Amino acid sequence: MDFIPLILLLFGFSSTLAQNITTTQNTSSSTTTTQTTSQTTTTNAPTTTPHPSCESKNGTSCEECLAYVDCLWCIPTKKCITYPAKTILPPHSLCPLSDARWGLCTMNFQILIITLSVAGAVFIIGVFLCIFCCCKCENIGSARSENRMNRQAGKRNTKQEQRKAEMKIRHDEIRQKYGLSRASPYARFDNPS
Repeated sequence: MDFIPLILLLFGFSSTLAQNITTTQNTSSSTTTTQTTSQTTTTNAPTTTPHPSCESKNGTSCEECLAYVDCLWCIPTKKCITYPAKTILPPHSLCPLSDARWGLCTMNFQILIITLSVAGAVFIIGVFLCIFCCCKCENIGSARSENRMNRQAGKRNTKQEQRKAEMKIRHDEIRQKYGLSRASPYARFDNPS
């Protein structure tokens, strides 16, 4: 249950980055649209109302400032600042990491960074362990199947050798019965009796 705020915090951070990227794309596309709108006489304006700037929340509480995802609260100065998405982490000159709050008023950036790095390391180690175990189990399984096949081949060879020995014994009995010796195939022609 402690990870739910972290997940919400990560989701908010990614949406802030996405908003900043779309804002830069919109500003570049707005220059092209202003050129095309000057050529046409009718334009459609967006009907959504933008939220107030983060700086307008200065001097209020952390909860009011962090009501918007792109706002950052600095505890010592009690300032609400627009999150600097280009630098990923807020610079120390803007607000120290231990005093900066984003997404949740109860969690600072140092705890967030440590928690995310530990979770990432555990995840990466878990992935490597799974890969290692899968490869190891596959090798053990293939070795077992090879051993089983070798045992079956050995059993077949011993059965075949037993059959050959039995056939040889039967053939020798038949030869003895009819007086054929195995020493020379021409012995029966030499003995005219």
